[in-house]
Amino acid sequence: MFEKRLKLFKLMGFEVGVDLSWVFIAILIAWSLSTGFFPFHYENLSTQTYWLMGIIGALGLFASIIIHEFSHSVTARRYGMEMKGITLFIFGGVAEMDDEPPSPGAEFMMAIMGPIASILLGIGFYLLYQLGNQFGWRDPVNGVIEYLSDINFILAIFNLLPAFPLDGGRVLRSILWRVKQNLKWATRVSSRIGSGFGIFLIIFAVIQVLNNNFIGGMWWFLIGMFLRNAAKSSYQQLLTQKALGGHTVERFMKTDPVTVSPDLSLKDLVEDYVYRHHFKMFPVIQDSDRLAGCVTTREVKQRPKEVWETTRVGELVSLCSSENTVTPETDAVEALALMNKTGSSRLMVTRGDRLIGVITLKDMLDYLTLKIDLEEDA
Repeated sequence: MFEKRLKLFKLMGFEVGVDLSWVFIAILIAWSLSTGFFPFHYENLSTQTYWLMGIIGALGLFASIIIHEFSHSVTARRYGMEMKGITLFIFGGVAEMDDEPPSPGAEFMMAIMGPIASILLGIGFYLLYQLGNQFGWRDPVNGVIEYLSDINFILAIFNLLPAFPLDGGRVLRSILWRVKQNLKWATRVSSRIGSGFGIFLIIFAVIQVLNNNFIGGMWWFLIGMFLRNAAKSSYQQLLTQKALGGHTVERFMKTDPVTVSPDLSLKDLVEDYVYRHHFKMFPVIQDSDRLAGCVTTREVKQRPKEVWETTRVGELVSLCSSENTVTPETDAVEALALMNKTGSSRLMVTRGDRLIGVITLKDMLDYLTLKIDLEEDA
């Protein structure tokens, strides 16, 4: 899901990071607070003060979202779910897990703990704000505290909306799952509600823009687009896991892959292999089936075309990393996730230093399309 992720720190064994989209959103939040929200509510302060309030407010929101997602992660761990970490991205955060919750009760508890944490934060900041009023704290200090109280209540309310994959949508899914004992059906229904809510927000955004509220309309439009796409992709992800679950790479791999010799010239590699088979990566084989490494079109491009005829593949061969090799016993879902992470459409299947096959994204997607089409109709 997150190809461009910046690791920040570890908290109780959970790795916290940010997607690069968060850099954009953090700047936008700080700008909105500094030039709009705080000047409107607290007049006659200096520009530097407004910007300082905006930056601290954005950092406070950052910390609040981490606590919100951390609550999900701790609860998930109690129910035996393996969590990769917490990643902040363009519209909040996500606690990353490899699989679906084991039961409706586990999903309900994991989903509800995030909003509860936000409500508790909102109450805490509100009490601190009241304390500041009593002791006469300056407006810049109390203004940021009041904002953090309000924004945590807003986060809790928004996340409790029954629109999957928001927390409220996951609560709804857990209830539907409990009632019908069918996770796929529950996900399909809650995802459609989430997608519909996203469309509603997009329409609302257009109305806001027509009423000369461009900034507010822009926010609602982006959130609506995100919710709609996230709801659809969440259901597709579940279908993928159900379709591929239990299958290993050996089920899909081709045992007669196209390979090249280290003695092949780059010119022949390009003309006879790249242009013919349309692959960007080829295994390099020595001594019948021993994998010497791999060669990619990226490495070929680094050499001037004038030397392609005299340069051999063996001069460019590089050791194949774990990012483009799997074993026959690797779970198919894990292989698909690796392809998504690296952007590669082919993975080499190895046992020791021997190449025994290649698995391609096309073959896995063809199987997925047929299986989902047949079973959805059924």
